[in-house]
Amino acid sequence: MSRVEQPSRRALLAAAVAAAAVSGGAIPAVAHAAPGAGTGGGARRPVDYHAWTTYGDWRRGSVRGARPVAGARPGVVIGTPAGTTDYTDPHTGTTAAWEYATWTSPVHRLTVPATEVIASWNAHTPGGTWIQVDLKGTYSDGTDTPWYVMGRWTAGDGERDIRRTSVDDQSDGKSSIWTDTFSVDDASTGLRLVSYRLRLTLHRRPGTRGTPTVWRLGAMGSDVPDRFTVPASTPRHAGELRVPRYSQEIHKGQYPEYDNGGEAWCSPTSSQMIVEYWGGRLTEEQLAWVDPSYADPQVCHAARYTYDNQYEGCGNWPFNAAYAATFEGLQGVVTRLGSLTDLETLIAAGIPAITSQSFLEAELTGAGYGTSGHLMTVIGFTADGDVIANDPASDDNDAVRRVYRRREWENIWLRTKRYNASGKVVSGTGGVCYLYFPARPSPRQRKALAAVGVR
Repeated sequence: MSRVEQPSRRALLAAAVAAAAVSGGAIPAVAHAAPGAGTGGGARRPVDYHAWTTYGDWRRGSVRGARPVAGARPGVVIGTPAGTTDYTDPHTGTTAAWEYATWTSPVHRLTVPATEVIASWNAHTPGGTWIQVDLKGTYSDGTDTPWYVMGRWTAGDGERDIRRTSVDDQSDGKSSIWTDTFSVDDASTGLRLVSYRLRLTLHRRPGTRGTPTVWRLGAMGSDVPDRFTVPASTPRHAGELRVPRYSQEIHKGQYPEYDNGGEAWCSPTSSQMIVEYWGGRLTEEQLAWVDPSYADPQVCHAARYTYDNQYEGCGNWPFNAAYAATFEGLQGVVTRLGSLTDLETLIAAGIPAITSQSFLEAELTGAGYGTSGHLMTVIGFTADGDVIANDPASDDNDAVRRVYRRREWENIWLRTKRYNASGKVVSGTGGVCYLYFPARPSPRQRKALAAVGVR
């Protein structure tokens, strides 16, 4: 788990939620969101996930030095650089020159005017290359946001690489960026984001020929209603996927430079489980840096290569999706689902999911802990509809598989408001989910993903 009932990276937003409750104002929708939010019963989805992935998509964007490429996995690369820019890495203090090129998406008009937006991407970034993802939107009052930095990403952390990072202190007085999430500051005013563009900036060392390749770029906008509870769903599918089991707890104290070690590694541990479910493997060479006395060195590797140097943690959601997509044949998105029915649809198609939830110990029978933010891997459902989860907050790998009561689990995952251990109103995650799936999904997988809003 992240940390038992300690402030999560959404602490400031949660404080804003509490303040709104005290002042009598409406409480903003959650601190995190994701694509595809089915509600069951045909209700309108409060989520819009949109992505650019095809050669036609890349051709429709505007470019400065970037070039779309066709093939089995279309993308965008540096063609003839648009110029050179200096970047001072805030985490090393090093200033270096970088050649760059840009690709800017067409305007996407949200089907759901949003209080929150989260971008995610899949890219190949050879040594000495990196990307920056920016978002610029238009509000419902007709004004525009500035260009917000949603992340600076590279898969590596070698001498030739920047340190991957989110960017703090971004706000225009109407909205703010919270690590990886665009959020309207006061949703009670009715202000919403109605459209946006995404901009990619591709960087490489001057005089070199390497280039990042971006295959998927998308964002989820959402406006999930405030709720302490959600309606109960009816079980529809029973089955269990054979997903590897890894405990984060056996890594306590290991590599404290990555957010104090395994106690906070729920996100990369969950990511590694699903990466390996899909056949992703790390080589001995890639794992050579890990102390050979440590079990499951691949979990240490996942923590290192999802680490956000600004947030100082491994729980940046888009960074985890981008990490998963560094494995051949995989892609990943950050999304939001609307019900356990959505999860059942995915499980039935062979797609496990990583979900984010927060709860008091008494709210989830059998967990044995409470948390302000924790990731689990949902791998199936029992005949009674209860949730089968690989919970990395377990003492060892054998204890990772858990069965949680459907009604309890559904509520702690889908609510947007809750009471913490001190009785204060804080934010809930509202159905947040990471989905990792093949670059070429089967027809059945494609249908299931489309059913939850991911294409």
